[in-house]
Amino acid sequence: MVNTFGKEIIPNNEDLRLKALYHYSVLDTLPDAYFNNLAHIMAQVFKTPIALVSLVEYESVFFKGNAGMEGMLKTDRGISLCSLAILDDDVTVIADALKDPCLMTNPLVRGDFGLRFYAGAPILTPEGFNIGTVCVVDKKPRKFDSAELDLLKRFAAIAMHELQMRMELVNL
Repeated sequence: MVNTFGKEIIPNNEDLRLKALYHYSVLDTLPDAYFNNLAHIMAQVFKTPIALVSLVEYESVFFKGNAGMEGMLKTDRGISLCSLAILDDDVTVIADALKDPCLMTNPLVRGDFGLRFYAGAPILTPEGFNIGTVCVVDKKPRKFDSAELDLLKRFAAIAMHELQMRMELVNL
């Protein structure tokens, strides 16, 4: 796997984290209306051109909800900033990607895409595994205040709740 970050992006609990992710059986499925709606609401609330609901698999990041990058279903884990956001239970905020040393060779930052701002909250399973993120992206630097951090965490909880509800329906 390519890793453009210059630091380890595989958490110590990767095997258990992946097992928890696979439990939900939603990888390699198309983005869905619920998660697309959630992404569009996030983009409006945070006034960003891009918002995503992503699931981080071993080699890829799958976009289950997408506002602003429609048609993009997945990307390589080694370039996606969501790979960094699952490493911590708190919201990951990169206010100006051009000033972050671990992003100096990242093609999303240095390439034509022009990513400058990223904020991602991990989607945390009830068992404590970060299986993905809800995130917002902008092509200009930004700041994120404590109220916005809290709100992004709430969006992550909503995404996890939806995944849980789907599992309960399947198991009925």
